[in-house]
Amino acid sequence: MSEHPIRDLADKVIGAFKHGAPEDGETPSVASRPDPVTGDVKERVSRTSETLDFNVEDIQGVCLRGPKVLLDRRHMSPFVWQEPDGRFGIMLRAVPALDQPQTDTGQIWAGWSHDGVTFDMLEQPSLVGGPDEDDIGGVEDPTVLRCDDGSYVVYYTGVAADMAHGELFYASGLSPDRLTKAGVALASTKSMGNTKEATVGRTADGHWRLFYEYAADQASRIGLAVGPAVGGPWEEKPTPFMPREDGWDNWHLSTGPMLMDDPDRPIMFYNGATRDARWRIGWIAFDRACRHVVDRCVQPLLTPPPTSDRTDTDIAFAASVIVDQGEVWLYYSLEDQRLSRARLRQT
Repeated sequence: MSEHPIRDLADKVIGAFKHGAPEDGETPSVASRPDPVTGDVKERVSRTSETLDFNVEDIQGVCLRGPKVLLDRRHMSPFVWQEPDGRFGIMLRAVPALDQPQTDTGQIWAGWSHDGVTFDMLEQPSLVGGPDEDDIGGVEDPTVLRCDDGSYVVYYTGVAADMAHGELFYASGLSPDRLTKAGVALASTKSMGNTKEATVGRTADGHWRLFYEYAADQASRIGLAVGPAVGGPWEEKPTPFMPREDGWDNWHLSTGPMLMDDPDRPIMFYNGATRDARWRIGWIAFDRACRHVVDRCVQPLLTPPPTSDRTDTDIAFAASVIVDQGEVWLYYSLEDQRLSRARLRQT
């Protein structure tokens, strides 16, 4: 365990954002079957407010420099943040190449950059599976919180030995290469499996809000919980939003990063997919108190480039967002193997 108690860690994390409940008055589909966990039904695509939209102005590939054992793996889930000195940090999931033995579902590696595009990676992974059985199958999808004293809290998904079942863990330490596993942050249950993909922030009263992905009814869904500290305990809250049965996000949903440069309108760049898991990136906006959804995209913001074979992996998946010198950069992975970033202009 870290030398810092859990509640001390909660008081130190820089930044805050607040999540909220679904929009009142959404028109549900009477044809939809209720969610087995929440009882919610799917929504319908509705007209946007016409006061909020995003354009993609530039797309850049993210380059990694580091040891061969890392570069030979597939790379996804790039969580990027900025340090007070202007450097960019990254933590990402690295998965064995498809033509190599699938020894794990992932390792978590860290690195640094001066431009946010080319990252010099550390020589060893920051987190690997094991030795406990709960995460011996692999570690995935890091979310980084930087603390006032320069230490770090990292949420991640730990996967069991069967490489199929996991839950949300966290670790802490003085640097990305000196992390100590701290245990389960949010456990899976019989009805809410594979808790993962944390999006975390603070409420006005100092509590924590946790968006997370879970599995239910052969689909990914987004849940919301509130707790007194980074490790919980967590109290479940109403479903933040649901799939739209007539939309591009009609089956799966997964959390994405929050853009907080306008506190009156927090925005999540979320991930949505059809039943055959063709993931795209969209956006959804909340009010200042994050009690209501105020707007949601009609079409996806980012899609993967076209493939020559319909059976190829067809995924764009958002992981983090930063504002650098007034420019919004969204970091995401493509085809579960390479990293990219997009410069966005809000209109």
